[in-house]
Amino acid sequence: MYQFKEVKPGTFVLSLDNHVLIADALAAFCSQNNILAGTVNGLGAVNEATFRFLNPQTMKYVDKTFSEQMEITNLTGNISQKDGKPYLHLHITASRSDYSCIGGHLLNARINGACELVVENWPGATIGRRLDEQTGLNLYEF
Repeated sequence: MYQFKEVKPGTFVLSLDNHVLIADALAAFCSQNNILAGTVNGLGAVNEATFRFLNPQTMKYVDKTFSEQMEITNLTGNISQKDGKPYLHLHITASRSDYSCIGGHLLNARINGACELVVENWPGATIGRRLDEQTGLNLYEF
């Protein structure tokens, strides 16, 4: 699913295997390495990505899947915990073949080529999430 190297204490460089789902591989990495809080950034290429948008008027999520080859020009996010599992809050900008970009909250994406991530663990920190009824978002719980 992935290979990794710890380049300094708490900082990991990951190479995800071709055709895996980014969020699934990253969640597995965090679980297997006991990463409870931190940040992630990366780049790569995908051929399918599902974005999620919360409509604040209806308080409902709208998911949209893009099935085309795209370059990840930026992937950034944070790692926390919800219900005892890694909770990934990821955003992505992806470049299409016509050089236009799409971006937003990333639900998941399938690698087609490569994906290289840097995960920064915050040792000793645990940050939880709670559902905020007013916004409909899973906000940090300190």
